[in-house]
Amino acid sequence: MDLSIIIISFNTKEITKKCLLSLKKNFQIYPLRYEVIIIDNSSNDGSKEMLIDFEKNWLNLKLISSKKNLGYGRANNLGVSKAKGKYILYLNSDAIISNIDFSDIISLFESHNDIGALTVKVLLSTGKIDPASHRGFPTLWHSLCYFFGLEKLFAKIPFVNKLFGGYHLSYLNLNTIHQIDAGTGAFFFLRKKTVDKIGGFDKDFFMYGEDLEMAYQIENLGLKIYYYPLWEVMHLKYSSGFKTIDKKIKSNTRFHFYKSMKIFYQKHYASKNFWLINKLVYLFIDLKRQFSK
Repeated sequence: MDLSIIIISFNTKEITKKCLLSLKKNFQIYPLRYEVIIIDNSSNDGSKEMLIDFEKNWLNLKLISSKKNLGYGRANNLGVSKAKGKYILYLNSDAIISNIDFSDIISLFESHNDIGALTVKVLLSTGKIDPASHRGFPTLWHSLCYFFGLEKLFAKIPFVNKLFGGYHLSYLNLNTIHQIDAGTGAFFFLRKKTVDKIGGFDKDFFMYGEDLEMAYQIENLGLKIYYYPLWEVMHLKYSSGFKTIDKKIKSNTRFHFYKSMKIFYQKHYASKNFWLINKLVYLFIDLKRQFSK
C-alpha cells in the first residue's frame, strides 16, 4: 500500500460526500495503491449512514464508527493505527481534491530523506491561500506582530516584512517551493514511520493545534516541512466549526481553538519567559476568545 488517507467526519454529511467523491475521481485520473480510512466521530446528521453506503461501493474505503466524539487528534490516531500505507495523508473532510498526482509527491519523498512533511497550496473558496497552511511557529514575537497588525502593515515592504511577518511567513513567494515551519491538518502528507516515531497527534489537543504540535515534533527530529504549490486543494474552512449555525458546536469550537493556543505556549514557550509575561499572554488569549463571539 502506497498511501493511507485519514479523514475525520463529524456532522458534515454533504461536505464529506463532496470530499470523497472528488477524491475517488482523482484516483481514477491518477491511479495509486491507496486506502481511505474515515473515522466518524459520532455524527448525528446522517453522515454514518451515508458513509456506510460509500464503504459498500468503494473497496478502497474503510469506515470506523466511534460511539463518542474522540476529538480530531485521537480520531486520527485511531485511523493511523489501522493504516497499511507507507505514507499518510491527513485530509480534512472539507478539503476538496480534484487534481493531485500523489505519485509525484511520493517521488519527492523517496528522493529527499530530509523531508519530514509536506503541504500543497491550500486555497480557500475566495481563491486566497489558507493562512493556516503556511505558518511560522507562534513565538511571542511572531504572535505579537500578527495580532497587533504589524505583519499585515509591513507585508509588502521588502526585508522589513521578514522581521514582522514570521507568523504566516508572509515574506515568502507562494508560487515557489520552500521550507515552512508548519502546514495545516487540512492537507498534511508524511511518512508513516515519522508518525509512528512521534506517536501521532498529541492527545493534549482535542481539536486545533495538533498539526502545529506535530510540525514542531517533526522539526525536533531534524526533518524539514515543505510548502509544495505544484498541486492545489480547496479548503471549505470552518464548515463544522466557527461557521456552523449550531451555537453549542460554535461555542465548543471557539473554546478548543483558544485553549490550543495556551497548550502550545505552555509546552514550548512559557518556561523561557518571565511569569508576568506568561500571565499577560494567557490573559490576552482569554480576551481574544471573549471578543471573538
